[in-house]
Formats: sequence, C-alpha cells, structure tokens
Amino acid sequence: MDEETNPDRRRLALAAMGGLVASVCTGLGAPALAYLFAPSREASGAGWVDVGNVDDFEPGAPRAVTFLRARVDGWRKESVRERAWVVKDAGGTVTAFSPHCTHLGCAYGWDGEREAFICPCHDSRFAVDGSLVAGPAPRGLDRYEVRISGRRLWLRTGGPEGTGA
Repeated sequence: MDEETNPDRRRLALAAMGGLVASVCTGLGAPALAYLFAPSREASGAGWVDVGNVDDFEPGAPRAVTFLRARVDGWRKESVRERAWVVKDAGGTVTAFSPHCTHLGCAYGWDGEREAFICPCHDSRFAVDGSLVAGPAPRGLDRYEVRISGRRLWLRTGGPEGTGA
C-alpha cells in the first residue's frame, strides 16, 4: 500500500466515526434537553372552569360545588371530578376554598349550627372566611383563584393557591 493513501483513509474513517458519534449524541441529547427545559405538561391541565351563576350563591351560606378538571399526566389525559367550597359575602365578594383540611388533607364540611367548617378527623375548625379557629391544622383553608365574568363564576383549576386564609 502506498503511504500517502493511508492517512487519507484514516482521516475518512475518523470523520465517519465522528459523524456517527455526533448523530447518536444528537439523537439522545435532543429529547433529554427537551425534557429538562420544556414547560411542564402538568401546567397544560391548569385552566379556568365555570362553576355556575354567581347569583345562585347566597351570601354567608357556603356551598360545595363539583366540577370536572382536565388533568394531563405525561401522556395520559383524564377528566377528574373536583370539589370546592364557595362562599359569597354580604358585599358580593366570592371566595372558593379547597375541600381538604390543611392538617392532613381530610375532607371537611360546613356545620350550619356551629357556623364553621369542621374537619371530622381531628376536629380542626375554620371560620366562614377560611381562617383557622381551632387546630391541629397549621393554617387557614387553601383558596382557589376566582374570577367573575358576566354573571358566571370561574375557578382556576391548577389547584389551590395554598395561601391559607
């Protein structure tokens, strides 16, 4: 063999191997980078849902509402039945609370006689405005973001704000 052709063949083989390694790295690296830096698919499940006419809620009388929320978990999409407690005050301001106690996540209910939200599991009590009356819950009830458009009440379904009352 001629010594002059060997370096050319070697460079060609190295270039081919380099191209193969680059294409494999690109093929594996692009999805990994998309996974790390693309927005979360869970955020696509967040949105607004209509829960009724705002005039249907009596001032000072909490009412549980049930609604469907579209939830995206990876490739799986499903409709999930959710619940919220809606309270309208005398001035017309509407607040929506998560249906889960801030202590251990138990479901609580409205007790009209005691005029408080009561968690039956550990006896946490919350006022009609969601503030903590008696523990062991560490804070008031978590709230959903609400808006009124026309006469319709909308809740943001991405989850409660977690601010407490």
